[in-house]
Amino acid sequence: MRRLLLLAALLLCALLGTAQPASAHTELVSSSPKDGATPAKAPDHLTLTFDEAVDVADVRVLTVDGDRLPVSRTAHRNVVRVALGSPADGSFALVWSVVDEEDGHASSGRIAFSVAAQAAPGGSAESSAPAPSPSVRKGLVAARWAGYLALALFVGGLAFVALLWPGGAYEPRARALLGFAWTVGLLATVAAVGLQGAYASLGGLRDAFHPAAYADVLSTRPGIVLAARGLMWVLAAVVLAALLQGAARSPGWRVGALAVTFGLLRTTGMTGHNSEGNEPTWGAVADFLHLLGAALWIGGLAMLALAVLPRRRPGELAEVVPGYARLAALSVAGIVGAGLVLAWQVVGSYDALLHTSYGHLLLVKTAVLGGVLVAAYASRQWVRTRLDLAVLLRGDAATVRSFGYSVAAETGLVLVVLAVTSLLVTADPGR
Repeated sequence: MRRLLLLAALLLCALLGTAQPASAHTELVSSSPKDGATPAKAPDHLTLTFDEAVDVADVRVLTVDGDRLPVSRTAHRNVVRVALGSPADGSFALVWSVVDEEDGHASSGRIAFSVAAQAAPGGSAESSAPAPSPSVRKGLVAARWAGYLALALFVGGLAFVALLWPGGAYEPRARALLGFAWTVGLLATVAAVGLQGAYASLGGLRDAFHPAAYADVLSTRPGIVLAARGLMWVLAAVVLAALLQGAARSPGWRVGALAVTFGLLRTTGMTGHNSEGNEPTWGAVADFLHLLGAALWIGGLAMLALAVLPRRRPGELAEVVPGYARLAALSVAGIVGAGLVLAWQVVGSYDALLHTSYGHLLLVKTAVLGGVLVAAYASRQWVRTRLDLAVLLRGDAATVRSFGYSVAAETGLVLVVLAVTSLLVTADPGR
């Protein structure tokens, strides 16, 4: 464990020391007319130039009265044209917002200008730029947290049963855990669509329940990814039903489970920050491995704590616990390695790590993860020194109790890691 942490620290230093700064979310570079300008005559259109290519469906421009203005393409993919009306007083006050094509993050601002002949003394009134509703942002973070938890419990639980504990398909606690994970995963995905719609349109929490919010989101790339994830959860129901009927050893079921697992992991990673930076392909691969390692670790941990340990059966302890210890060690190595690549991809420099909110959240996540690894080390030591004794004593409660405490601590800290991860996804990447 000490060697692994030392290697991780050295790799992090090397990656952050050589990486280039990562790109951020879609931002407005310029507008014509500019904010605060006083053109000689009323323009018939407004031109917005962004720092990267945008889809017109992802760009919204509203008047202060809430009327949406038509947005059209131009010859350049990062430039759009907005049709303007003719206000009676010659003053234009517009609110713009754009959704990042990769992760669905919304950026917004305000542009105000007046025709010179009709401009009031003192120029245009200043006002703060609009921003997504805090309640919507919190709801989106909660939906992402629930989605990550459900993904980990379902994927890791399936792997645990298929690889280590085929008899668990008949255990009521294991079946209930998988059913709970599937239900939460599907509901979290459906809720995320509506919340993403309210978030992108800068609306309130009530807007997340309007059909229009769903329709608007499903016409964008992040919405299509969410719809694909929902479809994968529907297909996961077939895999779960077959497992509950005792198909854990069937080659056909394993192929189906692998396909659903890949789909769930990939569609979850496609709405993250892994595409930021100069190597989006490496970011996507690292994100997939990061999610897979976390799912195998967390889902297996929950299955061990909630389904295996309460039974205290010597044969199961002797067979399942060492196998999970090896799987967890491999998963942690994958999490650390892939996490370093993602840190290099999204943060990109020591300055961004230390002086941005994203970097601070990443440091908090790393610190909590360190606590998880300490608890995991205690669990691994129990497996090495006391598992045989626990088997000889036929799962004596006093003997297994210390292992249960370390597993419980590990599980609780993992929930905190998932919460910080949910905040990272909705935060601006380090720059």
